[in-house]
Amino acid sequence: MFIFDPFDAYFRSPTGAVQAYGGLQLKIKLRRGEAIGAWVRWQIDGGEMQKTPMEFQGITGGYDLYGCELEIKTPGLYWYHFLIQTVHDGFFTVPENGADSAFQITAYGEVEPTRNWIRGGLIYHIFVDRFRRSGKPYALRPSAVYRADWGGCPTFRPDEQGIVHNNDFFGGDLDGIIEKLPYLTELGVTCIYLSPVFDAASNHKYDTGDYMAIDPAFGGDAAFARLCAAAKERGIQIILDGVFNHVGVDSRYFNRYGNYDAVGAYQSRESPYFDWFNFQEWPDQYDAWWDIELLPAVNEGNPAYIDYICGPDGVIAHWTKQGVSGWRLDVVDELPDEFLDPLCAAMRRENPDTFIAGEVWEDASNKIAYGVRRRYFLGGQLDSVTNYPLKNAIIAYVKHGDTAQLAEVMDMLCQNYPAHVLHGLMNVLGSHDTMRILTVLGGEHLPQTKEEMAHYKLDEAQLQRAKRKLKQASLLQYTLPGTPCLYYGDEAGMEGGDDPFCRYCYPWDGEDQDLIAWYVNLAKLRREYPVLGDGRYVLKQARGGVFAFTRGQGREQILVAVNVSDSDTTLAVDGFDYDLLGDEPVDRLVVRAGGSAVFGVG
Repeated sequence: MFIFDPFDAYFRSPTGAVQAYGGLQLKIKLRRGEAIGAWVRWQIDGGEMQKTPMEFQGITGGYDLYGCELEIKTPGLYWYHFLIQTVHDGFFTVPENGADSAFQITAYGEVEPTRNWIRGGLIYHIFVDRFRRSGKPYALRPSAVYRADWGGCPTFRPDEQGIVHNNDFFGGDLDGIIEKLPYLTELGVTCIYLSPVFDAASNHKYDTGDYMAIDPAFGGDAAFARLCAAAKERGIQIILDGVFNHVGVDSRYFNRYGNYDAVGAYQSRESPYFDWFNFQEWPDQYDAWWDIELLPAVNEGNPAYIDYICGPDGVIAHWTKQGVSGWRLDVVDELPDEFLDPLCAAMRRENPDTFIAGEVWEDASNKIAYGVRRRYFLGGQLDSVTNYPLKNAIIAYVKHGDTAQLAEVMDMLCQNYPAHVLHGLMNVLGSHDTMRILTVLGGEHLPQTKEEMAHYKLDEAQLQRAKRKLKQASLLQYTLPGTPCLYYGDEAGMEGGDDPFCRYCYPWDGEDQDLIAWYVNLAKLRREYPVLGDGRYVLKQARGGVFAFTRGQGREQILVAVNVSDSDTTLAVDGFDYDLLGDEPVDRLVVRAGGSAVFGVG
């Protein structure tokens, strides 16, 4: 009855997200003689529905062609569907459920492009306490438990009160990272994303104690300055993890235990920080993040708090001046616009080239959080988000052969995300919050409990299978639109379950050298082919266990293909004659069973 493809420029031009203040061309094909009228019904999110008539534009291939132009005047999310009147004076909609399943248009305003230094590079995510210890005698809190057994199992059992304190430290520090900058350079790292480094009681530091101080256990402010300077010499930028919707009970702002030389909100109603928190009954009943008593939630709308973080002498200004080039915002969907707007403005005020990414686990273009539609990409807020939809789709493909999900996710990203966001997405396969990717890919029946995870390890057959699949998954991570974000140790063959088992110590002198060599070559590929930084993505095949696509600009093109099936396949794609991974000319584009290939022009 009809033909319409929102991803095809013939039917919708331009495709993808569009900049506001312009026109959008729409066309639809209707079977010849079966319709007498067509309209586009469309609205800005939450606004009044509009109805634009479509003009008959001729006959093509047995179909009547109708078209129109929508004028997008305001940044926002728009929804549209087609209303078709039949010759029998009936009506139907495309999609079938009309407004309830409408097509999306992301219309963004005046925004800065994604920072050029992030495109084409590689982000390396470090959980500081577990990456490398320099051996320098940095001070630990009296409550900390020092672990001399580098590589031992992190403490995971709760105490008698049912609390997991996360206070076991293996000694990783910022000087240890400096020692390994040559290794990171070899890996092709252009940006280090650090887990939280501000003064805090726990090993993970998501319970901020003082936003204005680097934790002494990591080397303090002096070590951070040394890291920024040493990284800059190698062309490596530093991104910090910004945790701004809660702090720790053991902090100068709350100060429940009196460990800080400040009057905290727990100690006095007269504290300068008292209004940062919402008390039901002072001092022991208060809003806490996810009801975790150790993490008092902050009232982000409090003017004094906003000024403390975003003001001229605030946290953002201070650390930008120390050399920070970007921020990853923890649980950004819990930061209201009244805080996120000045936060992002402060970051760009101090350094217009600041890279701002948010932790989002779903499609961030149309995210609704706590009843509010978020506007991350419409202008003035985020440059990027953590690309968990792609992570999940890659795993479903390389582990179960699901080409459809991967194709659908890529369509969603290319259609809903502005191009400057798409090419700066943090493409993750693992993080401090998720099971290690090697464990996920190798295990048939993954451990479910903490006790099981503490003892779980892949056997040799599982490990070899996981490595083959990891090479396929990482090739997609490095070549699909976005910037790969490599979680420390994934390249070395680290295994582990959920938190804290995804936070084992880096296995220095026990790395999987074959995997490291693979990752070094992936980084080399990104350096040698700039189209992997911002080239157009075009799907070529997503069937029979094969996922193949091109990335390119004009005449510069490369073809990437992964084959998870049990049979070799030959791609029917013209214009390529050189195997870039094998470094040899080819007359046929063959992708081996269970293998991968990247083709270019010799």
